[in-house]
Amino acid sequence: MLLLFTLSLLAACKSQPPVETVLEVEPAIEVIEPEFSIVSIAILQADLINTQFEAVVRISNPNEFAVDLSSINYELYGNGTFWASGKGTKLLHIPAQNFCETEFRFSMNFINMNRRLLDDVIAMRQINYRFTGAAEIEPVVENLSSFQMSFERTGLSNVKGRAD
Repeated sequence: MLLLFTLSLLAACKSQPPVETVLEVEPAIEVIEPEFSIVSIAILQADLINTQFEAVVRISNPNEFAVDLSSINYELYGNGTFWASGKGTKLLHIPAQNFCETEFRFSMNFINMNRRLLDDVIAMRQINYRFTGAAEIEPVVENLSSFQMSFERTGLSNVKGRAD
């Protein structure tokens, strides 16, 4: 009798359907890194040895949500020669699927510059630039934390006098 009871108990345990646990999971949010590009390079002030420049940089946000560019470290090269570096914090709020532009100011000492770059700047010809660095991006959406990204962009930019 005890054996029959044990067998029926085991059979009852095996015949019950398993209990399913349903977890509600929000769909994953895809985060795409913003893109950096140089819009223009302008001469602000030219002196005998030093020239002050302004580079206008565009940051495009391809995401479905806004992002903040909270910090950036960058280096700018012209015609293969180191030209400038800098850093900044709390820079821009970039709306979803949109872009913002910001200016970076730097100087060039003609004594320490490559002659080819100097000639191109004086003649206001196109400069083959490389803009590289790292940025901290803060998504403006719940449950997404800030992230570091590296960027490197190359291209051509005219050097022009600043229009006031």
